[in-house]
Amino acid sequence: MKQRSIIVCILTVASFAGVAGATEIVERKTLTLDGAQRAIAAAVAQAHKNHAGGVIAVVDDGGNLMALQRVDGTFAAGANISIGKARTAALFQKPTRVFEDIIGKGRTAMVALNDFTPLQGGVPITIDGQIVGAVGVSGAASAQQDEELAMSAAAAVSSGPKPVTYFDRAQVTEAFEKGAVLFNQGESYMVHASRREGPGMAEIHTKDADVIYVLDGAATLVTGGRAIDAKLIEADELRGSGIEGGETRHLKQGDVIVVPAGLPHWFQEVSKPFLYYVVKAR
Repeated sequence: MKQRSIIVCILTVASFAGVAGATEIVERKTLTLDGAQRAIAAAVAQAHKNHAGGVIAVVDDGGNLMALQRVDGTFAAGANISIGKARTAALFQKPTRVFEDIIGKGRTAMVALNDFTPLQGGVPITIDGQIVGAVGVSGAASAQQDEELAMSAAAAVSSGPKPVTYFDRAQVTEAFEKGAVLFNQGESYMVHASRREGPGMAEIHTKDADVIYVLDGAATLVTGGRAIDAKLIEADELRGSGIEGGETRHLKQGDVIVVPAGLPHWFQEVSKPFLYYVVKAR
């Protein structure tokens, strides 16, 4: 009887050990060389379609280089820059545009981080909700086009449902305190937590429609007409000193307005502060 009890105890301990061992093993997706090359092929095809250059780098989830290709005519330094963008997107698990925006808002201390390239054009690659690597592009016609090529590359190998993104009240409040991009995961849309302390310039987004929801405050918004002295400040973005003609609306808390891509609009007057969400849809 005693010997039988000892055997039962040994089997029980072995069983628990097996369960514990199983819980310590996690199944993970990995990016293959074939997948990396497929991503690059998609970006190169898009670059040729746009008659643009570009260096495309693909890294795994640890930031290790898997594949690199330079479109003919692209400047040589683009290779190191594209690798840096890809590594940053993979290791920090966010598009590099997020960090460029954060630094642009004043958090310049981030540039002191090691292996950090906070320039638009790096996008994570996601498979079944897991980030398995990233793509970085440099040397296209603009920073926006760098990102678009990277998105094309990532889309060629990404699969499965995308994860839900959640921001708690504290994060949202912090974003509105400075006015910041709340969501930008390399999709065809972005969410801005926008803040205005005074009137701005006339704006034209040639590719992005603005869906505006007023959270707090009031503003006078002019839409349509002609932007005065409109100048290109970056790809697909123009700014002017004001608007001639157009339609005037007085916005208040709870209002929603949709400004189509390419339509001039101008916050002529605003309360202080004026808080509003903007969903930029492309």
